[in-house]
Amino acid sequence: MNKSKRTLSADRFLPDDAMLSINRMTETFQLSQHTHEFIELAYVGEGRGFHYIENEVHPVSKGQLFVIPVGVSHVFRPASSDVVTEPLVVYNCIFRPRLIDSLLSFVIDDPIAVYMKELQREEFPCELITDVQADIESLFLLMYREYELPQSGSSTYLRSLLLQVILTIYRMKHRESSGMPSKPDRFVQVLGYIERHYAEELTLSHLTESFQWSQRQLQRLFKQHTSQTFQHYLQGVRIRMSCEQLRNTDRTVAAIADSVGYRDVNSFIALFKRVVGQTPGSYRKQILT
Repeated sequence: MNKSKRTLSADRFLPDDAMLSINRMTETFQLSQHTHEFIELAYVGEGRGFHYIENEVHPVSKGQLFVIPVGVSHVFRPASSDVVTEPLVVYNCIFRPRLIDSLLSFVIDDPIAVYMKELQREEFPCELITDVQADIESLFLLMYREYELPQSGSSTYLRSLLLQVILTIYRMKHRESSGMPSKPDRFVQVLGYIERHYAEELTLSHLTESFQWSQRQLQRLFKQHTSQTFQHYLQGVRIRMSCEQLRNTDRTVAAIADSVGYRDVNSFIALFKRVVGQTPGSYRKQILT
């Protein structure tokens, strides 16, 4: 099977040459990390979770907006397997890069025009904006409602709202110089270490020795930044990696279990069913049909 990251085509998600679409998604473990042929503005509307961007992982929570350009691989994951009581809800506004050309006719400020033109480039970096005053949330809710219940002039209204969102992003970006969120560098290194060594027999004691933190400090940081214990976070990483293999390889369930750190395949199957809601075999069958 193809192991490369999946690319979501603009024609599939913006059919009939549509320029813009808005949806509201409750994130799960189903979608694989992917790139796309359109620009995406992803606003975290509810809950907590993680955003995997290229080879990095970032804890996310309500009020964060990600600007995801063409060609950047990413995927959201919920912090909890219980997506009913602890959902991660993301509003996605996707649009073709050439839509910016028509919006530029309304922009008379050169710095903003330059920013919008840069947004069209594949080399544009992924950005994070923290919506402290809920200004962007209000605009996203207006866009979503207008898209779901269109009226006369909806296309024009949606484009005007998108332009307001982009202008608000520009203002916040230059007012706060926010970039990616500031987090304790050492804890980010802990998350990165787990991403690289999840298949090993990782314990909290091992991490305390490697990063010179007490177990109590580490547990507090995991709760603060991931809303999970260390053990639940590690399980989430292992299940995510096993989902990737179930989608993209022909390996047996036993081999996949062993490769992500579970020597007892029955324990792995029970955990997988508890987290994902179905057995590994059922998950693979559903993905491939």
